[in-house]
Amino acid sequence: MILHQCEVVEIRPLTDFVQSVKLKPAQPFAFTAGQYIELILSESDKRAFSIANSPVDNQYIELQIGGSVHDDYTSAAIQHLQENKQVTIAGPSGDAGLRANKNQPIILMAGGTGFSYARSIALTLLANQFAAPVYLYWGLRNQAAAYELEFWQQHNSEQFKFIPVIENPNDDWSGRTGNVIDAVLADFPSMQNYQVYSAGRFEMVGKARKAFLNQGLNKDNIFADAFAFMDLD
Repeated sequence: MILHQCEVVEIRPLTDFVQSVKLKPAQPFAFTAGQYIELILSESDKRAFSIANSPVDNQYIELQIGGSVHDDYTSAAIQHLQENKQVTIAGPSGDAGLRANKNQPIILMAGGTGFSYARSIALTLLANQFAAPVYLYWGLRNQAAAYELEFWQQHNSEQFKFIPVIENPNDDWSGRTGNVIDAVLADFPSMQNYQVYSAGRFEMVGKARKAFLNQGLNKDNIFADAFAFMDLD
């Protein structure tokens, strides 16, 4: 396990329940888009969070930490960051990062703050002018949980599509609604020639994998950190 000392540069709210955290490593920090770090609260307490920025711009490490005050996992992490100007992280970790030298179309699918994982990959693909089409799906319970919508909508093009999917929209929402997995399945009757990167609750990621494989996706072309902790058939 490689440890890094970081300065806490900024903590700012993105929504009522999501905080953006910017860390400045004391030494250069190399990682692959889609990896995560562990925030060391104590010798026996390490909390994992996806890196939200791209390795193309790695002067800082950005985290997007979401959860209510009743969620001890995230609230204790935020408290630690607020109370310490210098923190220790371990990493980078994870085997679900962006694969090099792949020119297949890519589907990024995230639920909630699993968006950090997809965000890092999406920013990297945009910076590198990835040749194949990219589809970024973000599933959210309601519009209040959404942030950066305008930023990603500005990047919509023939090659890059941003598709937010709201489960319980307000009357003024004109975008996609319902379940994000169902939205992907509806848009891709055959997933045979795609790569998929997925993040969110383990239950959601597992359900998505099963559904996508049934729709023709090659099991070697779907990636998620959750798979390391699941029994896969």
